[in-house]
Amino acid sequence: MRYSEMFLPTAREVPSDADVVSHQLMLRAGLIRKLTSGVYSYLPLGYRVIRKFEQIVREEMNRAGAQELFMPTVQPAELWQESGRWTHYGKELLRFRDRHDRECCLGPTHEEVITDLVRNEVKSYRQLPVNLYQIQTKFRDEIRPRFGVMRCREFGMKDAYSFDVDEEGAELSYRKMFEAYNRIFTRCGLKFRPVEADSGSIGGSFSHEFLVTADSGEDAMVYCTKCEYAANLEKAEVSRPEQQPVDEKDFLPLEEVYTPDVRTIEEVCAFLKVTPQDVVKTLIFSADGKAVAILIRGDEEVNEIKVKNYLGCDELELAMDDMIREVTNSPRGFAGAIGIKCRILADFSLMNMKNVVMGANKEDHHVKNVNFGLDFKVSDFVDLRAVKADDVCPRCLSAIQFARGIEVGHVFKLGTKYSKAMEARYLDRNGQEQIIVMGCYGIGIGRTVAACIEQNYDDKGITWPMPLAPYQVILTPVNWKDEALSRTAEELYRKLLDRGVEVLLDDRDERAGVKFMDADLIGIPLRLTIGPKRLAEGKVEIKFRRSGEVHIFTLKEAEDFVVNAVKAEM
Repeated sequence: MRYSEMFLPTAREVPSDADVVSHQLMLRAGLIRKLTSGVYSYLPLGYRVIRKFEQIVREEMNRAGAQELFMPTVQPAELWQESGRWTHYGKELLRFRDRHDRECCLGPTHEEVITDLVRNEVKSYRQLPVNLYQIQTKFRDEIRPRFGVMRCREFGMKDAYSFDVDEEGAELSYRKMFEAYNRIFTRCGLKFRPVEADSGSIGGSFSHEFLVTADSGEDAMVYCTKCEYAANLEKAEVSRPEQQPVDEKDFLPLEEVYTPDVRTIEEVCAFLKVTPQDVVKTLIFSADGKAVAILIRGDEEVNEIKVKNYLGCDELELAMDDMIREVTNSPRGFAGAIGIKCRILADFSLMNMKNVVMGANKEDHHVKNVNFGLDFKVSDFVDLRAVKADDVCPRCLSAIQFARGIEVGHVFKLGTKYSKAMEARYLDRNGQEQIIVMGCYGIGIGRTVAACIEQNYDDKGITWPMPLAPYQVILTPVNWKDEALSRTAEELYRKLLDRGVEVLLDDRDERAGVKFMDADLIGIPLRLTIGPKRLAEGKVEIKFRRSGEVHIFTLKEAEDFVVNAVKAEM
């Protein structure tokens, strides 16, 4: 491609509304332009990167046995009502009515559509397993789009869906996709980690996120320093401590204490001269409208995702004042477990504690020397808290570390969540009806490209890895008006194209400094420079964008070197 013919509007200034590096550089390098909030156009250079990533995705999906199809963006409400997500998905689902007053939505994902398709076509175990995927545009009406294409409203996604006869088959499909995702992100030259994750609104029993490590990432992860365990903060587990024997001789008598206007942990500790580790927080939640008390140590924080998953509820939120008063007979801030009128769950952090402080279920009062099993009983001790730096790996008990990452892919074991609700069944070998077992697997296309930039840039611009670079080589004659330089550039351009190299020929009538700045900004991996001094010796310069490494070659040597360098990095 000739630079002079390309629609490539670069910019020197950092956009004021771009907070993260990828957003800044995608705008400055002429990869994207904003249409409206959370909606972007991909310009030719940016779209070349998108298509390259899509090709890697397609190759690995096909290699794993998945088959590509394409489904509609507009989806009828009836399918979402069948699955139960029409009312539960939230405001991110953009709903509308067509001219016939039929309710529809713009698809944020396609579980309902693909399940409907398969239930109408698959009738026998002989037709299973099957794995279908698409690369298609989604729309999620994000309340606060930000970070450019990393969190936008309209975006490209690869979504795949597997259908199997049983859990064993579903596990095999899941493993194939897990391995395919590892190959995809490895081929892109990304530093990433698959981490155990919560399944969220998609549902299912188990899932992994693929996080590209980056300081700008919205997601925090925990990983073991010794084994392969890794999880995001929502899913990160805390090991259950060993139950210590109880000696009731150590129990002190209950003592109710008047604590006027003392509500917070800090205020309780200061007033009673205790530490947060001596205090039990009693938090009242509404789980699908029913009250439940969550007990946790005063220096810990509740992980609401863990609470929601343990309870298996659809909606979880902190209780309103009227519910708190109903179950505790006291206002907010004085809840405790003694005499409370709801189910009680206690975090692992409270196991083996004795003589603790908690609210007295009485305004302006707390109770000292409360003991589990003696003064109240809990339904169970459960992992309900957020993991901390001094915790250990739940698998091998080694030290853990924290890192930030950008979610670029997610694989889910759906089980029968959708197939059961939507009656997707097949006849087994004995002619009996069985429910199809499903999995789903998503990759954010534009998000992965942005994440790649977050890992590959310097103060001059993008440093693309070769597999995703829009062009592999930029050919830069320092003065296009110099006939010898332009003629040599044209000859090299044609020879490299003939040998399968993707070349951007900078044939603009610009100063050399401008050309070099633009080449660094857009991040082409190899820059082949033709200048009068080198050319007089029959030589040219090749510079690696990422390392800055420079080589001087004859024209024939340069041609061979470029071809081999490109092959080596693909």
